[in-house]
Amino acid sequence: MGRKFFVGGNWKCNGTNEEIKKIVSTLNDRQVPSSDVVEVVISPPYVFLPLVKSLLHPDFHVAVQNCWVKKGGAFTGEISAEMLKNLDIHWVILGHSERRLLLGESNEFVGEKVAYALSQGLKVIACVGETLEQRESGATMDVVAAQTKAIADRISDWTNVVVAYEPVWAIGTGKVATPAQAQEVHFALRKWLQTNVSAQVAESTRIIYGGSVNGANCKELAAQPDVDGFLVGGASLKAEFLDIIKSATVKSSA
Repeated sequence: MGRKFFVGGNWKCNGTNEEIKKIVSTLNDRQVPSSDVVEVVISPPYVFLPLVKSLLHPDFHVAVQNCWVKKGGAFTGEISAEMLKNLDIHWVILGHSERRLLLGESNEFVGEKVAYALSQGLKVIACVGETLEQRESGATMDVVAAQTKAIADRISDWTNVVVAYEPVWAIGTGKVATPAQAQEVHFALRKWLQTNVSAQVAESTRIIYGGSVNGANCKELAAQPDVDGFLVGGASLKAEFLDIIKSATVKSSA
């Protein structure tokens, strides 16, 4: 059984009520491949979760952009996995580079977050990726392996994990990893999972790419054998997000 193509839209800290309604309407109105071909998950800011959940076509799923590392309590400003389940939200993005770099989330902390979210029945998009300095020094796989190991050390079931490789130097910069660069890291990540977790997990786990993905480059990236989809930032707020979703057909027709 092949890995189903996966496209996530990370809206980050963007949007107003009216803008969100327009984006959701665009998604609902246009033809995209069926949910048999591609799994689509939209991640709006917390405050828009109920609105998006109420308007979005049921073929699309809703994710949050982060959640707390343990049960709720005296943690001002945080959102717990239990609260998300109560809202009937099933997906969460964890370990995004913006949180690692701006908020100092360590590999270990991200690993603990992933483990707790899974334990509460959430599905996780776990982000890994290197900075430009790390890539230029030849440390890409050392960095990505360490980030992945911090997760692997804390979980045993990878069924509900999607790994998102997002080179930090390509996020929001307009720069994008070439298809060959993306494939190289995705292949190495899958090899790492095979060696350090299991062949079954390596074969079944979806590894998606993020970093300035757009309507112009998505098909060539999607054609790479170890690229199982995308986590899309800025372009997920635009109509071209539909083109990115449609790139799933590159895989299904291969």
